[in-house]
Amino acid sequence: MEKLLHRRALRHWRRIAKGASALSLGELRRKHVQAKKLKTQLDRVIHVAEDRLALPHIGASSFPTPQGSDWSWRPEAWRGPLSVPGLSSVPSKAKLGDELQMFHDCAYSELTLRQLRNTREEDLAPFGLRMDVFNFDGSFLSLVVALPSEAVQDLSRQHLIRFDTIVETEKPLEIFARLNINHGPNTEQIVRELPHGERRVAVEFDLAYTNINEKRITSAWLDLIFEAPEMNQVVLRDLTFARHRRANL
Repeated sequence: MEKLLHRRALRHWRRIAKGASALSLGELRRKHVQAKKLKTQLDRVIHVAEDRLALPHIGASSFPTPQGSDWSWRPEAWRGPLSVPGLSSVPSKAKLGDELQMFHDCAYSELTLRQLRNTREEDLAPFGLRMDVFNFDGSFLSLVVALPSEAVQDLSRQHLIRFDTIVETEKPLEIFARLNINHGPNTEQIVRELPHGERRVAVEFDLAYTNINEKRITSAWLDLIFEAPEMNQVVLRDLTFARHRRANL
């Protein structure tokens, strides 16, 4: 029915447009008023549609990955809207969604975490994550991303795990990425410092230099560790992972 009405309205205004030069001045004035009212509503629809359609698509999980990748993943906080979009005065061990958790040792928390909608043309992720840190009386602050079970399925020492992010800070900040792999009673840790002053960051963790027991791997997670974060704002516009096998030497 909606399509039928649309076609009838389109034919109606096409006919008026073709015969506008032959209308009487009174009839032309009436059609002019009608057309302006219609144009106002059409312009509103077009404005909203162009604005919304220009945003990254909610649920988007595609992003560039290394050649030969056998697993890739964008966490839910950067992929779709969370049921609780933000936290304030965040206590230690608080979770945002099912995959993010914050750890710190502040006596009084002046930390906030909030999911935000990416709106820039270059953004591939529909959402980003903003962390505001005001006074900070603790000695450590980390944001933990729990990797899904697929990340460790058939994981071996021949694999590299790549971590990509787009990070923005109000002022310079030291950030470390620590990959943790649980195997049996032990946890293997690999630490990398994110390059200073770079927005687009790619870090690779080479498992060939670890002592993981491939047959006993059960889980993995990433810690983002922020050094001296007081009076700073950190926005993670995107965060993705990929896994591929290392080249044979």
